[in-house]
Amino acid sequence: MIRHFFGWERTPFTKEISTDHLYLSERFKECVARLHYMVKTRSFGCVTGDIGSGKSTAIRYLRDQLDLHKYRFLYLSDANLRPRDFYRELLHHFGLSPKFLRSEAKRQFQHLVWDLYENQKKVAVVVIDEAHLLQGDMLQEIRFLTNFQIDSVSPLALVLVGQPELQATLQLRVFKPITQRMNVRFHLSGLDLQETRAYIEHQLQVAGSTHPVFTTEAMDAIHAHTRGISREINNVCTACLLDAVLRKDKLIDAMHVARILTEFKEQ
Repeated sequence: MIRHFFGWERTPFTKEISTDHLYLSERFKECVARLHYMVKTRSFGCVTGDIGSGKSTAIRYLRDQLDLHKYRFLYLSDANLRPRDFYRELLHHFGLSPKFLRSEAKRQFQHLVWDLYENQKKVAVVVIDEAHLLQGDMLQEIRFLTNFQIDSVSPLALVLVGQPELQATLQLRVFKPITQRMNVRFHLSGLDLQETRAYIEHQLQVAGSTHPVFTTEAMDAIHAHTRGISREINNVCTACLLDAVLRKDKLIDAMHVARILTEFKEQ
């Protein structure tokens, strides 16, 4: 609908955008650089950010850049993850049938990771998303998981990804042994005003637009409402484009944005 009306090659502001076409803000590039550091040094760390700030996109970008001859990427996202399920999920990723007892499944996974590292010359990259929802027993299990060969060489990189409350949880005294083991902690913030403008224009260019669609005032209004959170920007821009299609308008100004934001508040 949007694509046909504007004569574009693809629809902008969707999750389906290829990592080759992402808008790379300075903060996003810094986040990816920290992730690459964790991978290359086989470290333990965490990345936090508000809902929709681009955390999962950064992980997807990292995954697509990894050399599959050197790394094995493992992604878990389960709010109800428990230690036994954790090892079972990881082993299933490797195509193995996990042992029944948690202790046996844990040893099975540790042996697998060491074999991967020493014999296959590959590093396991384990990413646990929605980590702010993990229970205390799971966080403690992660602490034990990082203790390979009594704090010597680590055969894997482990990344926790979650909302800002993850940092608050890790500051609790009971979890201090976990934070002490973390090599990297990074918070992905929203885009500033100039980046929001550049983000919107980049999305349109990738879609195939050759002329302005949003006025500067419209983009500034979108930034003020979304605080530069990319998912929110996508939602507002998509709603504005649909409104423009219905009204047969080729240019979206501040009035379009105000009308859409009013509708959002009424929902």
